[in-house]
Amino acid sequence: MDNCEMCAHYVTDEEFGDYCSIDLDEDEMEKFLTQNVSQCHYFQLYDEYKIVRKQN
Repeated sequence: MDNCEMCAHYVTDEEFGDYCSIDLDEDEMEKFLTQNVSQCHYFQLYDEYKIVRKQN
């Protein structure tokens, strides 16, 4: 599984397809696209049970 698919910023949309939802300016986007995605400093693990653990 690709790291992007486990990221909280990764969006699956029927109309636009799969994409990263982080808003980056032009310089940040160039840096993001030229780096290794496995070491993305914007990565945040998507954890659907995070809210449930806080409630308990």
